[in-house]
Amino acid sequence: MNSLQEAQNEANKCLNCKVPMCQKGCPISTHIPQFIEQIKKSNLEEAYKILQENNIMSNICSNVCPYEECCVGNCIKGIKGEPIQVNKLEKYVNNWARKNNVIYVNERQKSNNIKIAVVGSGPAGIECAVELSKKGFEVTIFEKEEEIGGLLTYGIPGFRLPRDITQNLTRRIKSLGINIQTNIEFGKDITIESLKKNGYKAIFVAIGAEIASTYHLTNKECNKIHRSDYILKEYNAKRIINDLGNVIIIGGGNVATDSARAAIRMGAKSSTIVYRRNREKMPAREIELEEAMEDGVEVIYNTKVLEADVEEGKIQKVRCIKTDTTNGEVKDIEGSEFYINADTIIFAIGLKPNKEIIEQEKIQLENGLIKIDENCQTNIEGVFAGGDVCQSKATVCLAIKAGKEAAKNMEKYINTLYN
Repeated sequence: MNSLQEAQNEANKCLNCKVPMCQKGCPISTHIPQFIEQIKKSNLEEAYKILQENNIMSNICSNVCPYEECCVGNCIKGIKGEPIQVNKLEKYVNNWARKNNVIYVNERQKSNNIKIAVVGSGPAGIECAVELSKKGFEVTIFEKEEEIGGLLTYGIPGFRLPRDITQNLTRRIKSLGINIQTNIEFGKDITIESLKKNGYKAIFVAIGAEIASTYHLTNKECNKIHRSDYILKEYNAKRIINDLGNVIIIGGGNVATDSARAAIRMGAKSSTIVYRRNREKMPAREIELEEAMEDGVEVIYNTKVLEADVEEGKIQKVRCIKTDTTNGEVKDIEGSEFYINADTIIFAIGLKPNKEIIEQEKIQLENGLIKIDENCQTNIEGVFAGGDVCQSKATVCLAIKAGKEAAKNMEKYINTLYN
């Protein structure tokens, strides 16, 4: 949407339902009918305020959230026709604010001088810090990288999420009085014990899922087999990886499409996603897959990569086998092996939390994730957790939801200590 008239034409289709299913479908309960109503009235500043009061990362969500599953996917009009394009309206309002230098300053209660530590600055950590700071807590974010944002800065590439949006987020966070300390690693520079000794009354662990999953492809030395987190971090830092040649990406989610598109932008001769199931089962969003294919990415379905043929440190080709899915189980088709020419391989089959650090801090795990109770608290008194480190389905909006829930429970916990 490029004009107010376009936005209002779409907004005027909204039925303003008494029970807004769009809002119910949003993990963070964005006040959708309210902000759309303000668009109808040409009051874009008020629409922006409504969005920002609920979600300081509204402009990020409007770019990367799976709206087809959330707001748009739950719109009543979509049952018999076209749903309201809520995501486009949200994006329009945020873009309008950026272009017109409209800044919404979140109100903050008077400081209560109670210190809270947030370890990790991805969406969950940021949201938890923001909500607690608004309540008057003295919040410090500890981040091991040079910049905050987690996957927003180092994982989602700039062609999906413009870099100035995440950079602006840092300024917004600081305006709330939140202290940000970067290049501080959990388990090394700080520990749960050291934070408690330094007067932090509650700790939120939101270190995300940072270890990329891989599997064995060759016994020979080879520096052309990469992990998706490395590729995307290098791309976002504008550090071009030369001589990628023909690239094979193993995986089928949004990270696979992002890696494939990043490879093309870094000069890959070709970029091919190899996925072991069919298109219907592919977890990547339809729009991400379509845009990847528009960029020239090819996709091979029902195929598993078995081995890399490496000679003198260079990949010559990869051995693959066709697969079939029966009752949800992927099975190899006997006698269907074939080869694909390749120079570089990128693993994009999922991320998992750093088990070593978590266990070192004596935090209990369950199925590889931090175990939390109904109050978002771990097995350690006063230590809470949320986001990708606790849940396997990783989306920005779900991480923000986790941050909100943790903040509420941490506030309740603190109140019990002082009442």
